[in-house]
Order: sequence, then structure tokens, then C-alpha cells
Amino acid sequence: MSGTESFESELAATAGYRIDPLSGAPAWMVPARQGRPNLPSEACPFCVGGVEAPGPYDVLAFPNRWPPFENDRAEIVLYTSEHKSSFADLTPGHARRVVDLWAERSASLGARHDVSYVLVFENRGPEVGATIAHPHGQIYAFDIVPPVVATEYANTSATTFDAPSDEVMVATHGEWSAWVPLAASWPYELLLAPSTDVPDLPSLNNSERNDLASLLIDCIRRLDALFDTPMPFMMWFHQRPFDDVERTPLRVHAHIAPLLRSSGTQRFVAAGELGSGVWFNPIEPVTAATQLRVAK
Repeated sequence: MSGTESFESELAATAGYRIDPLSGAPAWMVPARQGRPNLPSEACPFCVGGVEAPGPYDVLAFPNRWPPFENDRAEIVLYTSEHKSSFADLTPGHARRVVDLWAERSASLGARHDVSYVLVFENRGPEVGATIAHPHGQIYAFDIVPPVVATEYANTSATTFDAPSDEVMVATHGEWSAWVPLAASWPYELLLAPSTDVPDLPSLNNSERNDLASLLIDCIRRLDALFDTPMPFMMWFHQRPFDDVERTPLRVHAHIAPLLRSSGTQRFVAAGELGSGVWFNPIEPVTAATQLRVAK
């Protein structure tokens, strides 16, 4: 066996989870996802009658056909059967059903012995790699606690989620508020959090779920109104790990990272940031919050 063949054999034997020796960052090798279609060649698979949704539905979750993990630990969440829609178009009652589904799937996946962390997220728009326009998000159930979550636990304190100054506050709905972090990495970045120490999505009570649903609709509508176009963004929820390890409580919260820094102009993350781990935000957070407060 040649040196190249030996190296390839060794890689095949360790395919999957690896840790970079320089950064300590985990990575999964998922060559099977290379075959994932870039865009549907036929009808939308998420519309009623499509390959993933053969029957009528209101909201729906199902295993990802192109998962990064084995054993059905990656799921797709459909927000609505309406193809030309978005979370911003949902009624508060319908958005609440999405929140309920996120909570139910978090609890179900989190109860598995092979799951330590459940990440609920959305990639909206082709600019962030969304291959299907139909309104949807995803859920990844990790068998580790991801480094970003571990870092938040290391840095959080009793005052981390206290209501910020009015200058950066954008909107409040009941127990949930949204604001632009003072150290925002992305233009028009938003942090959404409840006013009480709720650790995860399943633990939100009835009113807190309604408030979160209404706030999400409000925030996404404001982002869309900012430049009079659907804002491409990445959104993710951080909640407690489900690995039964005792930790300082971390309040459930959502991050929204919008991509546009001005009308038609995308904010790119380039070598100076990736190579240093230091972010350079072209929009002052107070300015961003002011613009978002008046955007309707």
C-alpha cells in the first residue's frame, strides 16, 4: 500500500468527528452531503404534494434527507405550507405553532441518550446558502456541546440578559425583548431574550411562547422593511444542553445575524476576521437600533 493509500485509509477509518489540532475546533467530515442538490430541479419538495410533504400540513418536522449526522439527528422544520411566504407573514397564532414545534422537537431529541445539545436555526435566503425558498428552518442534535455554547456558558453572568439601554432596544412583546448588542458582529444584529431565567424552549410557558412568536414576526418584518426587501439572515436559538451536566443556568435566547449592511450591499466576513477571530462591524449598534425601531 502506498503512502497516499495508507493516508486515505486512515482518513476513512476516522471519517466523521475530528478536532483541529491548532484551534481545537471540532469538525465533521460529511462527504455524503456533497451530493445534495443545489436547487430543486422540479417542484418544491416542501409544498403540499412534494416529496417531503405529500399530505396537507400546518407546521411539520421530519428527518433531513441530507443530514450531517447519523440516526435522524438532523431535521427540517416547515413553518407553513404557503411557498411564497416567510416567518414575517405568519399570524401570531401560526407562529406560536412553530414555536411549539421547536419546543416539542427540542424535548424529544434532547431526551435521546446520544444527544447532548439541540440547535434550532434558520438560514434565510440564497446569500446564506438556503437552497429552497419555501419558509423553513432546521434542527441539529449534537452529541457534544458545541464550542460556541460552551463559550457563552463561560462568559455569561447574572446580568448578561438584563434589559439594555433604550438606545439599543428595538422591540418588546410581553416577556420577550429584542435589542442590538453593543458588541454586535453583524450589521443590524439582534439578540432576543426573555426577562426571566427560562433555560430552554420546552420550558417556556404559554404566554412566553406567544410573546416569542410575536417578537419574531415583529423583528423579521422590521429587517425586511429596513431596505424594502426580504433580509437574508441567519438565526439560531441557544438553550441549555440536554446532557444532564450541572451548569450555571443559561437563559434561552435567539441570535439573528442579517447579511445586508446597506441596500443591495452584503456584509462579507473576510480573511482579516476569520484569521484573527476579531470582528469589524461597519454599523454602529446604536445607529442600527435606531433604524430598526422606525422600520415597519
